[in-house]
Amino acid sequence: MRSGKSEKARILLVDDDGPIRSSLRIFFEAEGYEFLGVESAEKGLEEVGRQHYDVIIADYRLPGMDGLQFLRTIRETHPQTKKIFTTAHAGRELFSEARQMGASGCIEKPLTVEKIEQLLSQSTEKDYVCEWGQS
Repeated sequence: MRSGKSEKARILLVDDDGPIRSSLRIFFEAEGYEFLGVESAEKGLEEVGRQHYDVIIADYRLPGMDGLQFLRTIRETHPQTKKIFTTAHAGRELFSEARQMGASGCIEKPLTVEKIEQLLSQSTEKDYVCEWGQS
């Protein structure tokens, strides 16, 4: 994701589900990625203001600002960052709106490492990839 083979991507997960944050942190750190999980969009905004992330994974249902509002807020300031939208409330309209907010893909929960890896390997700047209905 970043240029240079020795440097792994920096990933930010914005999800209020603690076990999801913990399990994805364990996996991505074991794979050599820099990973941070935060529980709210507001904390996500603080983080993207502090440092660059190559990938941002944002859940829809969050306390306070929701994931779509979060994506809308960072759309202009972080155009090169790959953004993935996740939700347990999948639907074409919601995923279409996420795409308009700058998401390069979407995943229906439950989140799995396999779904995230598949989406990251499939999506490019021109593609919009959705993984839904595959629980």
